[in-house]
Amino acid sequence: MTEQGTAPEGRRLSTKEAAELLGVKPETVYAYVSRGQLSSRRGPGARGSTFDPGEVEALARRNRRSPAAPATGDQLSVRTRITLIDDDRYYYRGVDAVQLALDHSYEEVAEWLWTGVLRPDIRFTAPAETVLAARRAVDALPEHSGPTDRLRVAAISAAAADPLRFDLAEEAVIGTGRTLIPTLVAALPPVPSSHHDDGPLARRLWARLTGIKPDEVSLHILDTALALLVDHDLAASTLAVRVAASARAHPYAAVSAGLGVLEGPLHGAASGMVHRMLLDVLDRGSAAPVVAAELRAGRRVPGLGHRLYTGEDPRAQALFALLENRPEAAPALAAAHDVVATTARHTDLRANIDLALAVLTASSGMPAEAGETIFAVARTAGWIAHAMEEYDERPLRMRPSGQYVGLRPPQAMPASDGARKV
Repeated sequence: MTEQGTAPEGRRLSTKEAAELLGVKPETVYAYVSRGQLSSRRGPGARGSTFDPGEVEALARRNRRSPAAPATGDQLSVRTRITLIDDDRYYYRGVDAVQLALDHSYEEVAEWLWTGVLRPDIRFTAPAETVLAARRAVDALPEHSGPTDRLRVAAISAAAADPLRFDLAEEAVIGTGRTLIPTLVAALPPVPSSHHDDGPLARRLWARLTGIKPDEVSLHILDTALALLVDHDLAASTLAVRVAASARAHPYAAVSAGLGVLEGPLHGAASGMVHRMLLDVLDRGSAAPVVAAELRAGRRVPGLGHRLYTGEDPRAQALFALLENRPEAAPALAAAHDVVATTARHTDLRANIDLALAVLTASSGMPAEAGETIFAVARTAGWIAHAMEEYDERPLRMRPSGQYVGLRPPQAMPASDGARKV
């Protein structure tokens, strides 16, 4: 190793050297390899794995910018039959998820996830009284409320209007999913000059995101985006849903737990940051100054990279391909490709779903928060599926043990700074 902490040119790093550069244990280096974040190689006659110094240094830089420490090999494992992510592809119940999303509507994909049965032309509808209760509650929120605020309040209101919400039988939970999702959409305030409360869910949602009249191509793209985002294994919000379901919270409460986590800037809200970045690129005419500003501020360029894929996010690939057929998306699509090409000069990070989703929202007259709304509505179907799975497991099993690192007892009682209790 050189004084700067890098290997001489042409020499690969040992596991120990890679671990020192990353500031982790050697076993964590192998965890990075298993998750596709590092590649390893065994040389002729070598006793252990070796690593590309540039790749290790790039990962070290990303970790330094990330507010969360990398996970070690000791991770909670949850058995699931819903989604498999393998070799840069993902599957719903064993079926290629991208092809399923391209060929079937969001509602049909949701049914497949819940029941394992495809029901052609199914439409999710909600009882009028449930929608009315949700709309009244959402309308009472302050004007500056965000989309996830509105969706959480709508979910709580829908729960209060459902006296059977504590029925956790599979058919009852599926029924909740079929009515809750359209309730969430209907509770969002429609954009002036655009109002649709009938037809496919994608049409109803479009009317709450933009006043631009959609054509069939645009609606198909939005519908496919919803289907692509239905589930993605144990994302942070999905884990929160399963924790709630493990405690036997009803499905409305489980979805509310997921919405709370989704609002974080590292999860559902990420597409909003990408949306604003694309508008900045379009305004400046080039991605170079925008990417430079992000890196100078010590931030990762949003919309790039995914810990579960070594190549491009397959969801982004599918959505980009559809957006190529929409002339209105051409400028935002070019800006997205410019961001990827500019960043590729320094790191091998590929486009993720947030970048593709931002192209859709930025080219459709939607606000920056629209991607978060699309993400939340879409993922509700996956959350319902995971809640159902968890209801069949042992209650309260999602209870890890804390590792206490505070002062060891016995400690002296703290000094009182007020009146003594008598």
